[in-house]
Amino acid sequence: MPGATAQTIRPFLWRASKLFPDREIVSRTAEGIRRSTYAEYEGRVAQLAGALEDAGIERGDRVATFCWNHDRHFETYFAIPSMGAQLHTINPLLPDHHIQYIVENAQDKIVFVDPSLAPKLEGAFDEGAFESVEQFVMMASEVPETGLEPVTDYETFVSDFDTEYDWPDLPEDQPAGMCYTSGTTGEPKGVEYTQQMMWAHTMATLPEAGLDIRSDDVIMPVVPMFHVNAWGLPFSCTAAGAKHVYPGPSPTPEDLAHLIEEEGVTMTAGVPTVWLGLLDYLDENDADISSLERIVIGGSAAPKSVIKRFDQEYDVEVVHAWGMTEMSPVGTIAHLKPGMEDLPLDEQYEKRGKQGLMVPGLEMRVVDDDGNEVPWNGEDFGELWVRGPWVTTEYFKRPDANEEDYVENWLKTGDVVTVDAEGYVKIVDRAKDVIKSGGEWISSLELENTLMGHDDVSEATVIGVPHERWQERPVAFIVPQAGADEDALKSDLVELVRAEFPKWWTPDEVVFIDEVPKTATGKFDKKVLRDQYDDSSLIEGKTPDEAAPDDD
Repeated sequence: MPGATAQTIRPFLWRASKLFPDREIVSRTAEGIRRSTYAEYEGRVAQLAGALEDAGIERGDRVATFCWNHDRHFETYFAIPSMGAQLHTINPLLPDHHIQYIVENAQDKIVFVDPSLAPKLEGAFDEGAFESVEQFVMMASEVPETGLEPVTDYETFVSDFDTEYDWPDLPEDQPAGMCYTSGTTGEPKGVEYTQQMMWAHTMATLPEAGLDIRSDDVIMPVVPMFHVNAWGLPFSCTAAGAKHVYPGPSPTPEDLAHLIEEEGVTMTAGVPTVWLGLLDYLDENDADISSLERIVIGGSAAPKSVIKRFDQEYDVEVVHAWGMTEMSPVGTIAHLKPGMEDLPLDEQYEKRGKQGLMVPGLEMRVVDDDGNEVPWNGEDFGELWVRGPWVTTEYFKRPDANEEDYVENWLKTGDVVTVDAEGYVKIVDRAKDVIKSGGEWISSLELENTLMGHDDVSEATVIGVPHERWQERPVAFIVPQAGADEDALKSDLVELVRAEFPKWWTPDEVVFIDEVPKTATGKFDKKVLRDQYDDSSLIEGKTPDEAAPDDD
């Protein structure tokens, strides 16, 4: 449906520039803080679209970004899709061979790259890849020494073009965005977002049942803009007319604390490790984060200790959310239902610690191994299936993956969940991470959340290690806080698990490590640990009574 009635993203920018022309877009850069307004931003977006058209970009072409969170990157978010091309954000934390595969698979014609990331991109470019790429654009006002070619700087690229652009009327099914999965189980899979998908996702995140984004908000996406469009926040923030704050390259906890204080940030979002780091910083330093109202945490489960600390010590609400690249990405948000504010605090934290309620517009099923739906009783496990207007129904050029991950229009998420009587989804584990011991399931995720609750634990993850008798047994990998007594901590953690779970859930071993391996999106990379501990050497000879499932 082309024309003015089509569900496309350009009207979001039109609204922001006309109704909130003086609201700011703030960006932390290597040269310092850079500021502009929506009125100025609209002109910059038009200049970029003119430059892209002059460079030969046509409707349907893919234009890639290889960038951190900043204002120039934000300009690509509206310029590229609104002219009918496809914004392809590339994760610079992926290995070189995956980056090479992604660019070649997508057939990108132009790549925007940050100067600090140019050496990383050169690592893949030097292999003779990127035959489709006609131009590299350095996100700067000059070009540093680089092996990328042909190359120009961003300001030169856009400077000669008009601050007005004749935007085309686009159909709703026009591909507008693209992001690849992290490829932890094989080659990355391309996920395309149409104009209508991005419009629908934005509209779903705006109201109270979504992320409750308002025009008076000051929003700082710490979640990378290269990862599923920073969870859609640049679009939602613009649609609301809110102020943007971009933290720039590799922000430290100190950087985040200062931006919150100096810019009056009311809402921010990122993975749990970011907020653990901020809490550690606040423990040792004076910083005023009183403007902050809520933190959206996704990517992996937020430890209840983090939810409690922000709530009780800083009066900041942690909003737990869940989604996937294939879902644009938001799927569930853990808001309390009316009346639940009167529950005891522990019960409130229990609800808020779950992944939450499906946002309006999506449907879900939870099915067992036989394809039967499981009851909503908070106990029975099953795989979560979802469908809706911003959920993709196929992968880019990957019919093999389509057959594996989709049933009709349902996306098989690979997440094993329970759903309680009120409809709150709780992820028990990824299907590949569930530990099967003696024919029973053990949730590595629940064990991790409990272990992370100990004050002397900085990070914790749990994997299943092969066991001759029980098939698999859990082993916990712990990053202790500096100065922790490891012998005492090991004993404490065992008792902590035994107090909360069946005795056979107790890890057979607690291993102290310096750092938990991370994926390119900041999640714990259990595959690396499994590869390192792919035999039973850690638990050989260990046959404790606790290892056996309860008879009852």
